[in-house]
Amino acid sequence: MSSEDSPVDATDAMPARTLPSPPVNAAGVLGLHPPLLRKQSSPMMPPFMVSAPGKVIVYGEHAVVHGKAAIAAAISLRSYLHVSFLSKSHRTVTLLFPDIQMEHTWSLDHLPWAAFSAPGKKKYYYDLVTSLDPDLLDALGSHIDAVSPKAPESIRKIHHASARSFLYLFLSLASRKTAPCTYTLRSTIPIGAGLGSSASISVCISAALLLQIRALSGPHQDQPATECELQIERINRWAFVGEMCIHGNPSGVDNTVSAGGKAVLFQRKDYNRPPVVTPLHSFPELPLLLVNTRQSRSTALEVAKVATLRSAHPALTENILHAIGQVTESAHELLTSKKFDPTSPIALKHLGDLITINHGLLVSLGVSHPKLERIRELIDHTGIGWTKLTGAGGGGCAITILKPQPTTVTNGHGNGTHHDSSSDESDSSSEADCSASIISTSTKLKHKILDNLEAKLENEGFDKFETTLAGDGVGVLWPAVLHNGNEEEGGEEIDSEKFLKAEGTEGVERLVGVASTRKKRTEIEVREGWKFWRPWEGGLPQIY
Repeated sequence: MSSEDSPVDATDAMPARTLPSPPVNAAGVLGLHPPLLRKQSSPMMPPFMVSAPGKVIVYGEHAVVHGKAAIAAAISLRSYLHVSFLSKSHRTVTLLFPDIQMEHTWSLDHLPWAAFSAPGKKKYYYDLVTSLDPDLLDALGSHIDAVSPKAPESIRKIHHASARSFLYLFLSLASRKTAPCTYTLRSTIPIGAGLGSSASISVCISAALLLQIRALSGPHQDQPATECELQIERINRWAFVGEMCIHGNPSGVDNTVSAGGKAVLFQRKDYNRPPVVTPLHSFPELPLLLVNTRQSRSTALEVAKVATLRSAHPALTENILHAIGQVTESAHELLTSKKFDPTSPIALKHLGDLITINHGLLVSLGVSHPKLERIRELIDHTGIGWTKLTGAGGGGCAITILKPQPTTVTNGHGNGTHHDSSSDESDSSSEADCSASIISTSTKLKHKILDNLEAKLENEGFDKFETTLAGDGVGVLWPAVLHNGNEEEGGEEIDSEKFLKAEGTEGVERLVGVASTRKKRTEIEVREGWKFWRPWEGGLPQIY
């Protein structure tokens, strides 16, 4: 593997960062016997970053519990993991997760390496791990208990789950000789909203550790699609292990979407066997409106609601679940058709209509919520897109696939058929012009509608995100330097201090070189550095 092919090998030529000299003690200041100051060693490698997306269920939630297929897709809200290396003398590993107020440092020498390297226990980067080893979990006990001992029990539970996932992966993939590191996590994905935030983080940790042990190749120019898929699968396998540490028995769909990007068809007919997960590389990248109700919900409770309804009204409920399954099948047939044109307004309307139908069926199952219906009412009034709840329902989030152009509002409702001609841009353009604007529709009219909608949603306590559906999966920035041509010579380094100080979603995205959905298309500045495995394009990595 050449240095051009691997981001790891490329670091050999990078200058090492030096740490500040230790302060002189009182004896030195007073001119007594000067202390023997040991020269500080330098970090082994420069810092690097990895990133992975969240996900939404586009079609098929709840029916998927009963053996039907569902489609899940990546969104451009992402988690970011910054890895910085300390000098050899530190002998510590630190996990910083400011979004959940978690910070802990472990001594590398005191971690239970012997348990994880014992005969029959040692795992390798290419292994397929389908269950957690109870002996290894027991070995982590005291190291997890030491995390956040004074925090409230509800917070401590979250911190311990994060620590368990991190340490299990770290001890499985790293070794006693691992360089001292600080792992800093930031996420732009709302936590606890059913958007796969924990899977995104697990993918980040998995990818970072596999990069450190040189078990990944690329992403690099002209990397074959099959090699891309192998690297993604390697990351995904270990991300699933991290998810098991948090959720016990996860489906695997969240980490699969987060690692590979785009979308997947997911089906589990027999719970005694692994689910069937089929990548959908043809799913078009679309502008998406995501609205968080900020209403807590329980997936188990919503699933139980449907089970109770099915018991009371078996024939009716089965028909509804079957209809939801048919929605997913219809979307899948379109996306996999040889005639599928991702830029066609007709194809987009087909996908949008299925969104509307799917939501209506979920409402009939009783898994919506007044807040979700209020969001749908506000968005439908604008005629700007097709809206449905996503995930278990009962709260959580709603998603809207935006139409190529806004529709007029008639009697308080968007009729979905007429284009508004009030914009001073070409909002009354032909279908051919409309076709060219499916991916990017930055008309002044649409911006005005979105701004007004944002104000209404905010006034009612909702959080709105303008994001993208079916984009990239796991990405790498090695080293953690962005090149924009007009700042620091050689590029702008993202250090841990800058990363920690970035404020909110916008601050994090600005620092890591990600423009918002609206600004991305008109941004003059190009910030290069991030690379992604993209098997749907023959392995050619996207760089921005």
